[in-house]
Amino acid sequence: MRETVKNNCQLLEEGEFSLPKGRAVKKLGEVCEIRNGGTPKTGNKEYWNGGIKWITPKDLGKLNDIYVADTLRKISEIGLQKSSAKIIPKNSIILSTRAPIGYIAINTLEMATNQGCRGIIPSNKIIEKYLFYFLRNSVNLLNDLGVGTTFKELSTKALASVQIPVPSLPEQKRIVAILDRTFKAIDQAKTNAEQNLKNAKELFESYLQNIFKNNNWERYKIENLTSLITKGSSPNWQGVNYVENSGIFFLTSKNVGEGELLLKNKKYLEEKFNKIQKTSILKKGDVLTNIVGASIGRTAIFDLEEVTNINQAVCLMRCLPNKTYNYYLMYLLNSPFFKNILHNNEVNNARANLSLTFFKHLLIPVPELSEQIKITERIKQFLSETKKLETIYQQKINNLVELKKSILQQAFKGEL
Repeated sequence: MRETVKNNCQLLEEGEFSLPKGRAVKKLGEVCEIRNGGTPKTGNKEYWNGGIKWITPKDLGKLNDIYVADTLRKISEIGLQKSSAKIIPKNSIILSTRAPIGYIAINTLEMATNQGCRGIIPSNKIIEKYLFYFLRNSVNLLNDLGVGTTFKELSTKALASVQIPVPSLPEQKRIVAILDRTFKAIDQAKTNAEQNLKNAKELFESYLQNIFKNNNWERYKIENLTSLITKGSSPNWQGVNYVENSGIFFLTSKNVGEGELLLKNKKYLEEKFNKIQKTSILKKGDVLTNIVGASIGRTAIFDLEEVTNINQAVCLMRCLPNKTYNYYLMYLLNSPFFKNILHNNEVNNARANLSLTFFKHLLIPVPELSEQIKITERIKQFLSETKKLETIYQQKINNLVELKKSILQQAFKGEL
């Protein structure tokens, strides 16, 4: 533990967290009081639902502001007395110190915390918002100071040892004012970029809506446009085991994205699964749509070469090539109009689901095959243009996040 603190204090002085010359440098414990938290016994009703606000790392993680004035749960005065929780005065800093390390807020009213947080009470030598900005800039360092195997925890001793530059109060106020003003402008620019990103995505959805809702094409049941509509099965029911990267790719609803396959978390099964579940072995070009859970209606084309089967949450539709273009069907099912139809027909038992019978009997607008192909090409072109816009706006957002980090680092290197 001592070696960890020593190493990370060296990191603070030498590298990314180099300290400004000419400023007083103190240990956090020298300019702040650090108070631990605690949890009253949950089985004792007398300890809960009182008048004392009580915050946890989970609560801190849900905040959309740097300030916190209320908490989901409250404890009683006797609950405070019978636990290790302590009152944190208003205008202190509350920092999560495990699960995870680094959530942070300024409490505008007094409150207590659980053992996953520390209350950091600034002395008259330091302004709470200056302290807030310093700790936000130091999250990586705080994580490096954490120890533990199951999850890291930042001890009070390690936190108190962190070195902080402490300029005069007027200088702290100047730094805070610059950061406040700059971050307000960055946050506004980020909000604008996020709205532009949302608009770009909605533009494509609106384009699909206009194509598939406003038309006079003939309606046909999907079963009359396909040679196969089926779903897979669970290997647990078949006595089949999962294997490491050497069996059959087992595609689940998690792998079916909107217009694309999601392949980060691939699972594999013993090859005997395909002997049991022959009808759900995929062929290149199959249309896959999710029929169970929150992702119902998410549709993609299977475009892989590897041998693959599916689970019971994925519906396979194999288009008749002389009647239906598979990409046309995919875009249609991903359109807002047809997503609403799918969700309106969910059967909610233990978990929302759609039946194969529903898909077989679903009526969809179908123009001539040549027109389906032309429509699909126009959609692909429009999608390509909107993706370019999304990439631009997402990069702007990423750049603004990095700019904030850079400005914080400059502030505590004495470069503002």
